Amino acid sequence: MPVAVITDSTAHLPEGFAERFAIRVVPLHVLIDGEAALDGVDVGPAALAEALGQRRIVTTSRPTPGEFATAFRAALDDGADAVVSLNLSSEISGTWESAVLAAQEVGPDVVRVVDSRGTAMGLGFAALHAAAAAASGAKPEEVEQVATAAVRSSKTVFVVETLEYLRRGGRIGAAAALLGTALAVKPLLHIDDGRIEPLEKVRTMHRAVARLVDLAEEAARGEAVEVAVHHLASAERAAELANSLEERLCIPGGCLVSELGAVIGAHTGPGVIGVVVQREPADRS
Repeated sequence: MPVAVITDSTAHLPEGFAERFAIRVVPLHVLIDGEAALDGVDVGPAALAEALGQRRIVTTSRPTPGEFATAFRAALDDGADAVVSLNLSSEISGTWESAVLAAQEVGPDVVRVVDSRGTAMGLGFAALHAAAAAASGAKPEEVEQVATAAVRSSKTVFVVETLEYLRRGGRIGAAAALLGTALAVKPLLHIDDGRIEPLEKVRTMHRAVARLVDLAEEAARGEAVEVAVHHLASAERAAELANSLEERLCIPGGCLVSELGAVIGAHTGPGVIGVVVQREPADRS
C-alpha cells in the first residue's frame, strides 16, 4: 500500500488483526524485576498476571525514537510512499513524543503522527479505520483524517478491582480522590480527552459490569457501532459482558474480545474489564 499504518502495542488488537490489515506494531517496553522485555513479543497477558500475582515489580517505558524511526524506514523501504503512525495518548505516555521525534528524523513530509487521545481499542479502531482507508488507495492526508475522525468518535469506559496499580504508575490524576473510598467500592473510569478520569463509584463488580453495558449503550446513541471488550485475567466475565453488549447494542461485526497486554495491564491490574465503543465518524474533515 502507498500509505503504511503503524501503531504501538497498547492498541491491543485482537490476535491476527495486525497481520490481516497490514498494520505494523511498535512494542513498548516492560521491566519485570528489572528484566527488560517487549510488550506483546516477549511478555503477554498470562505472564504479566502471574508476575503481578507474585508481587514482582513491573514497570513500563515507551519505545525510543530510534525504534520508531527503524519502523518508519522499514515501511518506506518496503515500498510505502508515506507513513501514518497512531499512538497511545500523549496525556498518559511519552510514546507519541517518541514517534514525533522519529518522524522529524525520518522526514515530516513522509511521516504523519496522530495522537489517539486513548489506548487499547480506542487506539486500535482508529488504526483499523486508517488501514482500511490506506488499502482503498487514500492519500496520506486522507488516512490521517480518517484516523483523527475515528479518535473523536470513540468512547472508552472501564472498571478496575483496585486503583493501586494506576496510583503506582501515576496514571490516574483526579481519580486519586477515589483512593480513600471503601475497599468494596469499584471505581468506574473513562478516558476523557486523553486522560484517565473517574466517572462513577459502584458497590460491587457485578453492578459495575452492568453499568458498563448502560454506558456503552449511551455512547452508541442508537447507532450501529463497533465494540471491543478488554480484560486481564478475567475471560469469563469478559465473555458475559460481550454477550450482554450484543443483546443491547447493534454491533454488525460482533463484539471483539481482547485481553490487555503487559503495558496497559501493568497499570490496571488483574480483574480489569472495559468497553470501547466506536461510532461511525460523522465527518472526516
